[in-house]
Amino acid sequence: MQAGIEGIAAGGAGIARLEGKTCFVDFSAPGDLLSLRITEEHRDWARGEICEILEPSPLRAEPPCPLYGRCGGCSLQHLAYEAQLSAKAGILRETFSRIGGGTAGGISIRPSLPLGYRNRVQFHCLPANRKKLGFKARQSPEIIPLAACPVLNPAITEALGAGGLVPPPEKDRFTVYGRGDLLLSEGGKRRGRLPLGGKEITIDAGVFFQSNASALELLLEDLRALAAGPGRESAMADVYCGVGTFAFFLGQGFAEIDLVEENKTALTLARENLPGKGRRFYALSGENWVKSLKGSGSWSFMILDPPREGLSPALLRRLAQKGPDRLAYVSCNPATAARDFRELTRSSYDLKELYLYDFYPQTAHIECLSYYVRK
Repeated sequence: MQAGIEGIAAGGAGIARLEGKTCFVDFSAPGDLLSLRITEEHRDWARGEICEILEPSPLRAEPPCPLYGRCGGCSLQHLAYEAQLSAKAGILRETFSRIGGGTAGGISIRPSLPLGYRNRVQFHCLPANRKKLGFKARQSPEIIPLAACPVLNPAITEALGAGGLVPPPEKDRFTVYGRGDLLLSEGGKRRGRLPLGGKEITIDAGVFFQSNASALELLLEDLRALAAGPGRESAMADVYCGVGTFAFFLGQGFAEIDLVEENKTALTLARENLPGKGRRFYALSGENWVKSLKGSGSWSFMILDPPREGLSPALLRRLAQKGPDRLAYVSCNPATAARDFRELTRSSYDLKELYLYDFYPQTAHIECLSYYVRK
Protein backbone atom coordinates (compact mmCIF):
# COMPACT_ATOMS: atom_id res chain seq x y z
CA MET A 1 0.00 0.00 0.00
CA GLN A 2 1.04 3.61 -0.54
CA ALA A 3 1.45 6.22 2.19
CA GLY A 4 2.93 9.66 2.70
CA ILE A 5 5.07 10.45 5.75
CA GLU A 6 3.80 13.42 7.74
CA GLY A 7 6.36 13.74 10.53
CA ILE A 8 8.76 12.03 12.93
CA ALA A 9 7.64 10.39 16.17
CA ALA A 10 9.54 10.06 19.43
CA GLY A 11 11.96 7.21 18.82
CA GLY A 12 12.72 8.31 15.24
CA ALA A 13 10.10 6.47 13.15
CA GLY A 14 8.17 8.34 10.49
CA ILE A 15 4.40 8.82 10.87
CA ALA A 16 1.88 7.86 8.21
CA ARG A 17 -1.94 7.76 8.42
CA LEU A 18 -3.57 4.59 7.15
CA GLU A 19 -7.34 4.14 7.40
CA GLY A 20 -7.56 6.16 10.59
CA LYS A 21 -4.53 4.52 12.21
CA THR A 22 -1.12 5.94 12.94
CA CYS A 23 1.52 3.85 11.19
CA PHE A 24 5.15 4.07 12.32
CA VAL A 25 7.76 3.54 9.61
CA ASP A 26 11.47 3.32 10.42
CA PHE A 27 14.00 5.08 8.15
CA SER A 28 11.33 7.26 6.54
CA ALA A 29 11.42 11.04 6.13
CA PRO A 30 8.67 13.69 6.23
CA GLY A 31 7.55 14.21 2.64
CA ASP A 32 8.34 10.66 1.48
CA LEU A 33 5.78 8.82 -0.65
CA LEU A 34 6.30 5.14 0.09
CA SER A 35 5.13 1.69 -0.79
CA LEU A 36 4.67 -0.06 2.56
CA ARG A 37 4.21 -3.53 3.98
CA ILE A 38 2.42 -3.71 7.35
CA THR A 39 4.52 -5.74 9.81
CA GLU A 40 2.54 -5.18 13.02
CA GLU A 41 -1.05 -4.12 13.53
CA HIS A 42 -3.07 -3.06 16.58
CA ARG A 43 -6.46 -1.45 17.05
CA ASP A 44 -5.18 2.15 16.97
CA TRP A 45 -1.72 1.90 15.42
CA ALA A 46 0.51 -0.16 13.18
CA ARG A 47 4.11 -0.56 12.04
CA GLY A 48 5.14 -0.57 8.43
CA GLU A 49 8.25 -1.47 6.48
CA ILE A 50 9.45 0.36 3.39
CA CYS A 51 9.13 -1.72 0.23
CA GLU A 52 9.97 1.14 -2.13
CA ILE A 53 10.54 4.88 -1.95
CA LEU A 54 8.20 6.12 -4.70
CA GLU A 55 8.99 9.81 -4.20
CA PRO A 56 11.87 10.70 -1.85
CA SER A 57 11.56 13.63 0.51
CA PRO A 58 13.89 16.62 -0.07
CA LEU A 59 14.82 16.21 3.61
CA ARG A 60 16.63 12.94 2.91
CA ALA A 61 20.42 12.62 3.11
CA GLU A 62 22.90 9.89 2.23
CA PRO A 63 23.80 8.03 5.46
CA PRO A 64 27.51 8.53 6.23
CA CYS A 65 27.93 5.03 7.69
CA PRO A 66 27.88 1.82 5.61
CA LEU A 67 26.47 -0.06 8.64
CA TYR A 68 23.46 2.22 8.99
CA GLY A 69 20.31 0.14 9.29
CA ARG A 70 22.21 -2.88 10.63
CA CYS A 71 23.88 -1.19 13.61
CA GLY A 72 21.57 -0.32 16.48
CA GLY A 73 23.25 2.96 17.35
CA CYS A 74 21.73 5.46 14.90
CA SER A 75 18.20 5.94 13.59
CA LEU A 76 18.22 9.31 11.77
CA GLN A 77 21.23 9.22 9.45
CA HIS A 78 18.84 9.23 6.48
CA LEU A 79 17.73 12.78 7.43
CA ALA A 80 19.66 15.98 6.74
CA TYR A 81 20.94 17.46 10.00
CA GLU A 82 18.65 20.52 9.98
CA ALA A 83 15.70 18.17 9.45
CA GLN A 84 16.81 16.13 12.47
CA LEU A 85 16.84 19.27 14.63
CA SER A 86 13.43 20.36 13.36
CA ALA A 87 11.98 16.91 14.07
CA LYS A 88 13.37 16.85 17.62
CA ALA A 89 12.06 20.34 18.38
CA GLY A 90 8.64 19.23 17.15
CA ILE A 91 8.73 16.12 19.34
CA LEU A 92 9.73 18.15 22.41
CA ARG A 93 7.04 20.75 21.80
CA GLU A 94 4.32 18.13 21.21
CA THR A 95 5.38 16.13 24.28
CA PHE A 96 5.18 19.14 26.61
CA SER A 97 1.80 20.05 25.16
CA ARG A 98 0.30 16.55 25.24
CA ILE A 99 1.68 15.32 28.58
CA GLY A 100 2.34 18.62 30.30
CA GLY A 101 -1.14 19.91 29.64
CA GLY A 102 -0.06 23.14 27.99
CA THR A 103 2.29 24.58 25.44
CA ALA A 104 5.96 25.07 26.21
CA GLY A 105 6.24 28.32 24.24
CA GLY A 106 9.46 28.89 22.34
CA ILE A 107 12.32 26.39 22.35
CA SER A 108 15.96 27.44 22.20
CA ILE A 109 17.84 24.87 20.10
CA ARG A 110 21.52 24.13 20.68
CA PRO A 111 22.97 22.13 17.75
CA SER A 112 26.03 19.89 17.82
CA LEU A 113 28.63 18.73 15.37
CA PRO A 114 26.64 16.18 13.32
CA LEU A 115 29.56 13.71 13.22
CA GLY A 116 32.68 13.01 15.27
CA TYR A 117 30.95 14.30 18.40
CA ARG A 118 30.72 11.27 20.66
CA ASN A 119 33.31 11.21 23.46
CA ARG A 120 31.94 8.38 25.58
CA VAL A 121 30.98 5.03 24.08
CA GLN A 122 30.43 1.43 25.12
CA PHE A 123 32.03 -1.30 23.02
CA HIS A 124 31.10 -4.98 22.96
CA CYS A 125 33.58 -7.80 22.47
CA LEU A 126 32.82 -10.23 19.67
CA PRO A 127 31.98 -13.64 21.20
CA ALA A 128 34.47 -15.51 19.00
CA ASN A 129 37.31 -13.02 19.42
CA ARG A 130 37.54 -10.64 22.38
CA LYS A 131 40.18 -8.57 20.58
CA LYS A 132 37.58 -7.50 18.02
CA LEU A 133 35.09 -4.85 19.12
CA GLY A 134 31.71 -3.79 17.86
CA PHE A 135 28.23 -2.44 18.56
CA LYS A 136 24.97 -4.27 19.04
CA ALA A 137 22.91 -4.84 15.93
CA ARG A 138 19.53 -3.21 15.49
CA GLN A 139 16.82 -5.32 17.17
CA SER A 140 19.20 -8.26 17.54
CA PRO A 141 21.77 -9.58 20.08
CA GLU A 142 24.33 -9.87 17.26
CA ILE A 143 27.52 -7.83 17.69
CA ILE A 144 28.61 -6.06 14.51
CA PRO A 145 32.42 -5.69 14.22
CA LEU A 146 33.70 -2.14 13.73
CA ALA A 147 36.73 -0.72 11.98
CA ALA A 148 35.46 2.87 12.38
CA CYS A 149 32.31 4.83 13.29
CA PRO A 150 31.54 8.32 11.94
CA VAL A 151 29.91 9.59 15.14
CA LEU A 152 32.91 8.78 17.37
CA ASN A 153 35.36 11.42 18.51
CA PRO A 154 38.62 11.16 16.54
CA ALA A 155 40.56 10.17 19.69
CA ILE A 156 38.43 7.01 19.99
CA THR A 157 38.41 6.29 16.26
CA GLU A 158 42.21 6.44 16.18
CA ALA A 159 42.57 4.10 19.14
CA LEU A 160 40.01 1.69 17.68
CA GLY A 161 41.84 1.56 14.35
CA ALA A 162 45.21 1.05 16.03
CA GLY A 163 43.94 -1.79 18.23
CA GLY A 164 44.58 0.28 21.32
CA LEU A 165 41.30 -0.49 23.09
CA VAL A 166 41.60 -3.57 25.30
CA PRO A 167 38.61 -4.84 27.32
CA PRO A 168 39.03 -5.67 30.99
CA PRO A 169 39.23 -9.46 31.46
CA GLU A 170 36.00 -9.68 33.46
CA LYS A 171 33.78 -7.79 30.98
CA ASP A 172 32.31 -8.45 27.56
CA ARG A 173 31.41 -4.79 27.17
CA PHE A 174 33.29 -1.77 28.44
CA THR A 175 33.28 2.02 28.29
CA VAL A 176 35.81 4.34 26.64
CA TYR A 177 36.09 8.14 26.91
CA GLY A 178 38.20 10.18 24.51
CA ARG A 179 38.73 13.86 23.76
CA GLY A 180 41.87 15.48 22.38
CA ASP A 181 44.87 13.85 24.01
CA LEU A 182 42.76 12.21 26.73
CA LEU A 183 41.83 8.55 26.32
CA LEU A 184 40.30 6.67 29.24
CA SER A 185 39.04 3.10 29.25
CA GLU A 186 37.71 0.54 31.71
CA GLY A 187 40.33 -1.79 30.25
CA GLY A 188 43.21 0.67 30.67
CA LYS A 189 43.71 4.04 32.32
CA ARG A 190 40.36 4.75 33.96
CA ARG A 191 40.76 8.19 35.54
CA GLY A 192 41.98 11.46 34.07
CA ARG A 193 41.56 15.22 33.92
CA LEU A 194 39.16 16.30 31.19
CA PRO A 195 39.58 19.82 29.70
CA LEU A 196 36.06 21.24 29.67
CA GLY A 197 34.79 24.79 29.41
CA GLY A 198 38.17 26.32 30.18
CA LYS A 199 38.70 24.15 33.28
CA GLU A 200 39.70 20.58 34.07
CA ILE A 201 37.50 18.07 35.87
CA THR A 202 38.35 14.54 37.02
CA ILE A 203 36.29 11.75 35.44
CA ASP A 204 36.37 7.95 35.40
CA ALA A 205 35.60 5.83 32.34
CA GLY A 206 33.50 3.51 34.50
CA VAL A 207 31.29 6.31 35.92
CA PHE A 208 28.59 8.01 33.88
CA PHE A 209 29.56 11.27 32.23
CA GLN A 210 27.89 13.14 29.37
CA SER A 211 28.87 11.65 26.01
CA ASN A 212 29.15 14.87 24.00
CA ALA A 213 31.63 17.28 25.58
CA SER A 214 30.96 20.13 23.12
CA ALA A 215 27.21 19.97 23.74
CA LEU A 216 27.89 19.81 27.49
CA GLU A 217 29.88 23.04 27.22
CA LEU A 218 26.86 24.73 25.58
CA LEU A 219 24.64 23.46 28.41
CA LEU A 220 27.10 24.75 31.00
CA GLU A 221 27.16 28.20 29.37
CA ASP A 222 23.38 28.44 29.58
CA LEU A 223 23.31 27.14 33.16
CA ARG A 224 25.96 29.64 34.25
CA ALA A 225 23.81 32.48 32.91
CA LEU A 226 20.73 31.14 34.72
CA ALA A 227 22.60 30.58 37.99
CA ALA A 228 23.98 34.13 37.96
CA GLY A 229 20.71 35.60 39.19
CA PRO A 230 19.84 36.85 42.69
CA GLY A 231 20.44 34.93 45.90
CA ARG A 232 24.00 33.75 45.31
CA GLU A 233 24.89 34.66 48.88
CA SER A 234 22.78 31.68 50.03
CA ALA A 235 22.96 28.01 48.96
CA MET A 236 22.57 26.00 45.78
CA ALA A 237 21.82 22.30 45.40
CA ASP A 238 23.03 19.90 42.72
CA VAL A 239 20.70 16.88 42.90
CA TYR A 240 21.72 13.73 41.00
CA CYS A 241 25.11 15.43 40.78
CA GLY A 242 27.22 12.59 39.35
CA VAL A 243 30.88 13.65 39.58
CA GLY A 244 29.80 17.19 40.51
CA THR A 245 30.03 18.75 37.04
CA PHE A 246 27.28 21.33 37.44
CA ALA A 247 28.30 22.44 40.93
CA PHE A 248 31.94 22.57 39.75
CA PHE A 249 31.04 25.08 37.02
CA LEU A 250 28.15 26.95 38.66
CA GLY A 251 28.98 26.95 42.36
CA GLN A 252 31.35 29.93 42.52
CA GLY A 253 29.79 32.62 44.63
CA PHE A 254 27.28 30.43 46.45
CA ALA A 255 27.96 30.32 50.16
CA GLU A 256 27.03 26.63 50.41
CA ILE A 257 26.43 23.75 48.01
CA ASP A 258 24.50 20.54 48.63
CA LEU A 259 25.54 17.68 46.32
CA VAL A 260 23.28 14.62 46.18
CA GLU A 261 24.24 11.35 44.44
CA GLU A 262 23.50 7.73 45.33
CA ASN A 263 26.41 6.31 43.28
CA LYS A 264 29.20 6.35 45.86
CA THR A 265 32.01 6.15 43.29
CA ALA A 266 30.63 9.19 41.49
CA LEU A 267 30.24 11.04 44.80
CA THR A 268 33.88 10.29 45.68
CA LEU A 269 34.87 12.01 42.42
CA ALA A 270 32.56 14.92 43.27
CA ARG A 271 34.42 15.35 46.57
CA GLU A 272 37.70 15.48 44.64
CA ASN A 273 36.32 17.97 42.14
CA LEU A 274 34.83 20.28 44.79
CA PRO A 275 37.18 20.47 47.79
CA GLY A 276 36.87 23.19 50.39
CA LYS A 277 34.36 24.55 52.85
CA GLY A 278 30.65 24.95 52.38
CA ARG A 279 30.11 21.66 50.50
CA ARG A 280 27.74 19.04 51.87
CA PHE A 281 27.73 15.63 50.22
CA TYR A 282 24.83 13.18 50.46
CA ALA A 283 25.21 9.55 49.30
CA LEU A 284 21.45 9.26 48.72
CA SER A 285 18.90 9.19 45.94
CA GLY A 286 17.01 12.42 45.41
CA GLU A 287 13.92 10.92 47.06
CA ASN A 288 15.78 9.67 50.14
CA TRP A 289 17.63 12.97 50.45
CA VAL A 290 14.30 14.79 50.59
CA LYS A 291 13.06 12.39 53.26
CA SER A 292 16.17 13.09 55.34
CA LEU A 293 15.72 16.87 55.34
CA LYS A 294 14.54 18.71 58.42
CA GLY A 295 12.86 22.08 58.14
CA SER A 296 12.83 24.27 55.05
CA GLY A 297 15.65 24.43 52.54
CA SER A 298 17.63 27.65 52.12
CA TRP A 299 18.61 27.20 48.47
CA SER A 300 18.12 30.06 46.04
CA PHE A 301 19.06 27.88 43.04
CA MET A 302 18.79 24.15 42.42
CA ILE A 303 19.76 22.00 39.48
CA LEU A 304 18.17 18.59 38.97
CA ASP A 305 19.48 15.98 36.54
CA PRO A 306 17.37 12.89 37.29
CA PRO A 307 17.45 9.51 35.52
CA ARG A 308 14.94 8.76 32.77
CA GLU A 309 12.23 8.05 35.36
CA GLY A 310 12.17 11.75 36.29
CA LEU A 311 11.40 13.15 39.74
CA SER A 312 9.77 11.08 42.47
CA PRO A 313 6.43 12.20 43.96
CA ALA A 314 8.19 12.90 47.27
CA LEU A 315 10.70 15.23 45.64
CA LEU A 316 7.99 16.99 43.64
CA ARG A 317 5.99 17.58 46.82
CA ARG A 318 9.04 18.99 48.57
CA LEU A 319 9.75 21.34 45.68
CA ALA A 320 6.15 22.53 45.66
CA GLN A 321 6.19 23.26 49.39
CA LYS A 322 9.73 24.44 50.11
CA GLY A 323 11.64 24.48 46.84
CA PRO A 324 14.17 27.10 45.73
CA ASP A 325 13.36 30.40 44.06
CA ARG A 326 14.96 29.20 40.80
CA LEU A 327 15.08 25.67 39.45
CA ALA A 328 16.98 24.22 36.46
CA TYR A 329 15.83 20.75 35.37
CA VAL A 330 18.02 18.77 32.95
CA SER A 331 16.34 15.74 31.40
CA CYS A 332 17.19 12.92 28.98
CA ASN A 333 13.50 11.97 28.67
CA PRO A 334 11.03 14.59 27.36
CA ALA A 335 8.05 12.49 28.49
CA THR A 336 8.97 12.54 32.20
CA ALA A 337 10.23 16.14 31.92
CA ALA A 338 6.80 17.11 30.56
CA ARG A 339 5.02 15.15 33.31
CA ASP A 340 7.07 16.95 35.96
CA PHE A 341 6.52 20.30 34.16
CA ARG A 342 2.79 19.75 34.69
CA GLU A 343 3.27 19.14 38.42
CA LEU A 344 5.78 21.95 38.99
CA THR A 345 3.66 24.58 37.23
CA ARG A 346 0.37 23.48 38.78
CA SER A 347 0.82 25.75 41.80
CA SER A 348 4.46 26.55 42.54
CA TYR A 349 6.52 27.51 39.47
CA ASP A 350 6.40 29.25 36.11
CA LEU A 351 8.37 27.83 33.20
CA LYS A 352 10.59 30.62 31.86
CA GLU A 353 12.86 28.84 29.36
CA LEU A 354 12.98 25.54 27.50
CA TYR A 355 16.15 24.45 25.72
CA LEU A 356 16.86 21.50 23.44
CA TYR A 357 20.45 20.16 23.30
CA ASP A 358 21.36 17.77 20.52
CA PHE A 359 23.71 15.56 22.52
CA TYR A 360 23.24 12.65 20.11
CA PRO A 361 22.97 13.67 16.43
CA GLN A 362 21.93 10.89 14.03
CA THR A 363 19.79 9.39 16.82
CA ALA A 364 16.32 10.22 18.15
CA HIS A 365 17.64 11.00 21.64
CA ILE A 366 16.62 14.41 23.06
CA GLU A 367 18.19 16.24 26.01
CA CYS A 368 16.37 19.28 27.36
CA LEU A 369 16.67 21.95 30.04
CA SER A 370 13.61 23.50 31.69
CA TYR A 371 14.16 26.65 33.75
CA TYR A 372 11.57 27.54 36.41
CA VAL A 373 11.02 30.56 38.67
CA ARG A 374 8.88 30.34 41.78
CA LYS A 375 5.50 32.12 41.52
